[in-house]
Amino acid sequence: MKKPEILTFGCRLNTYESEVMRTHAAGLDNVVIVNTCAVTAEAERQARQAVRRAHRDRPDARIVVTGCAAQIDPERWAALPGVTRVLGNREKLSAESWSEAALSQGNAVSDIMAARESAPHLVTEFAGRTRAFVEVQQGCDHRCTFCIIPFGRGPSRSVPVGAVVEQVRALVASGYREVVMTGVDITSWGGDLPGQPSLGQLCRRLLALVPELERLRLSSVDPVEIDDDLWQLLGQEPRFMPYLHLSLQAGSDMILKRMKRRHLTADVAAVIARARGLRPDIGIGADVIAGFPTEDEALFNETLDFIAGQALPYLHVFPYSERPGTPAARMPAIPMAQRRERAARLRAAGAQAARTYHAGLLGRPLRVLMETQTSGHSEEFAPVRLADGVAPSQAGRIETVRPVAFDDNGLVAEIS
Repeated sequence: MKKPEILTFGCRLNTYESEVMRTHAAGLDNVVIVNTCAVTAEAERQARQAVRRAHRDRPDARIVVTGCAAQIDPERWAALPGVTRVLGNREKLSAESWSEAALSQGNAVSDIMAARESAPHLVTEFAGRTRAFVEVQQGCDHRCTFCIIPFGRGPSRSVPVGAVVEQVRALVASGYREVVMTGVDITSWGGDLPGQPSLGQLCRRLLALVPELERLRLSSVDPVEIDDDLWQLLGQEPRFMPYLHLSLQAGSDMILKRMKRRHLTADVAAVIARARGLRPDIGIGADVIAGFPTEDEALFNETLDFIAGQALPYLHVFPYSERPGTPAARMPAIPMAQRRERAARLRAAGAQAARTYHAGLLGRPLRVLMETQTSGHSEEFAPVRLADGVAPSQAGRIETVRPVAFDDNGLVAEIS
């Protein structure tokens, strides 16, 4: 008998939710769950390929499709061969959706925009992973012109402090030493809770109430919503990891305005300078879109110059992808070949910044969470692998290492 197979696309929040579904669907045999992403057309294409491949390889399997792409356009996914059921983003997290009887009840996709709370879920294991994810927030109240995700996730809603603490305690008890807070717009956490606490206050309470948690990390953050408590933790709390991943998207003020972002380049530069002032070795990443509509060569060069000038070592670069129903999809488009070429130039700038950053870490002691016997990530999220000849460690251990070299794949280190 085959236990449920889960194919996950997209963000860390989807990874977390796949583990919730794994628990709920544990009693089902011969089921394939495809947890889709709608951020780009490529993400949707890959998920459609996965559905077709699953049907080809396991024609008798029951395929359940869920996630953001399924939430936005359920009929399209239901029409694919082999799909038994389509579940919305709320329905996929309900245990009642994963019974034998439920599988035969047809699609279940409710109006996600009517969601008003984020129900907590207890997850104690992430298959094949040494760091755990904890959902603290769902949805988004902003309307960036390129983004369809609010229509897949609904309005912003926060997981209460007590539920977050309970989840983290369970993960630590299961042996996880690092937890990553995740959500759609995590810096908006608390806005819908009594007293409107901040994300930094949540982090501070969590670290106080779960003293055995060794490492707390944030997923992507909005540069203009980093609150005072987060800054204090970054500067003073060693268990709060020295890494920021910024939802930047562009380094041109004109493009940022057309994206309807809430920051300008000066705001981001100030955040980066403040972070490096508090933790000089901090790792900084950013999401960047290449070839946004109306982006001519001069505007692209503004983004390229900003990325190079800020020396951001960890970039996630995406060629712009039209999302039907968004304002940007109606703007004058840049040819796809040009988007890809610009994305390659941005990635090259990021790779050069990574080499410079890793060179600056040589010889300094780093604490690395091992993800395999020979590789892992430092507190700064620098990728580290053990040098040839060094005895292997153990996945899940935290090793103190000394980097002795670097290459395009990260740092090479010896165990101290």
